[in-house]
Amino acid sequence: MPAAYWVTVPEPSAAALPSGPSRIPREIWVLIAAAFVIAVGYGLITPVLPSFAQSFGVGAFASSVVVSAFAFFRLVFAPAGGRLIARLGERPVYLTGLVVVAVSTGATAFAQDYWQLLLFRGVGGIGSTMFTVSAIALLVRLAPATIRARVTAAYASAFLFGGIGGPVIGGLLGSLGLRVPFLVYAVTLLIAAGIVAVFLRRASLRPEPGSPVLAAVTVREAWGDSAYRAAFGSGFANGWSNFGVRNAIVPLFAAAVIATQPWAAGVALAVFAVGNAVGLAIAGRRSDRAGRKPFIVGGLVVSGLATAATGLAQGLPLLVILSVVAGIGAGALNPTQQASVADVVGRERNGGPALAAFQMSQDLGTIVGPVIAGLLVDHGSYGLAFAGTGAITVLAAVPWLRARETHRVQGRAGE
Repeated sequence: MPAAYWVTVPEPSAAALPSGPSRIPREIWVLIAAAFVIAVGYGLITPVLPSFAQSFGVGAFASSVVVSAFAFFRLVFAPAGGRLIARLGERPVYLTGLVVVAVSTGATAFAQDYWQLLLFRGVGGIGSTMFTVSAIALLVRLAPATIRARVTAAYASAFLFGGIGGPVIGGLLGSLGLRVPFLVYAVTLLIAAGIVAVFLRRASLRPEPGSPVLAAVTVREAWGDSAYRAAFGSGFANGWSNFGVRNAIVPLFAAAVIATQPWAAGVALAVFAVGNAVGLAIAGRRSDRAGRKPFIVGGLVVSGLATAATGLAQGLPLLVILSVVAGIGAGALNPTQQASVADVVGRERNGGPALAAFQMSQDLGTIVGPVIAGLLVDHGSYGLAFAGTGAITVLAAVPWLRARETHRVQGRAGE
């Protein structure tokens, strides 16, 4: 991996974007296949982790701490992960991260007490942020600018569909014992690492002869770009609303207000995922032709308004409709937001530090959002919690109105 040097990230002037390849490169399909395997594996342990924690004689709070520990260590280790990518390169850090999570997950299956379980899950969070940020950096390096949003949408779809199927399999495996899903997940991670190690060799990541040396883009440098600053805010809001509150508060709301049966919460989350898939498909292709901002702003507004209105739902049909709409908005936002950050970094730069900081903004929102929303529920109402969450999501669109368009076609500003 060539030595890194520091550059300033300018806001490019208007220029036509040259035509480029329209097919997704083979190397990216390798990453997409690995993402699907990882997502299926992660979904295996989701249904059984709280019960496994409680098997050590702890209560609901302690079991939830085990879940939060994974996200907390992801957040704390993200800056170091970005520096490792800048120093060692994307592929080695990606593979190391997968192995760390595999080993820690396998160790979790043999945890003898609660504190061992907490330790192993925390170490897993460190490995998770290593391979997550590395994967994004690899996509930035390998994706042609002309199809960048389509690539990020395909990658997100792999995680989405893997995440849908994983919990179903995990629930079935849980009947064989609470430790079994962790062992299976460890094996799936090693399979994913093997896929990348074999089919994504270092030679395929080297710059062409005579191309510029990779530039390490720091957070401070990226912060000078208005699009990166706007993405920081929208990433935080997205983590708060669609990753945090959606998974933590909607099931409680569905059970308390809509129906006492747990299947109601499952329906709400499932149709959100369906809407998400629709939004990914639409925005992934069209933003490569129409630009990023319309889909980012539209996705934030649609998702925010639907989330704010969720607290008004008094029956399952309305909750389903609002969940689908919110999912479409989130699906339109995610690939275009990530593609915009990738536009800022560029293919000839090592974006580890800047990409890690952006990932931190989403993780921070995922951690903080459910806590504050839970307090609003306890001291106010579900309606207040959803209204506040929706307002934060809509407000995150405001900086994008003034931010630059990072990707334009047909004679407008491009990469």
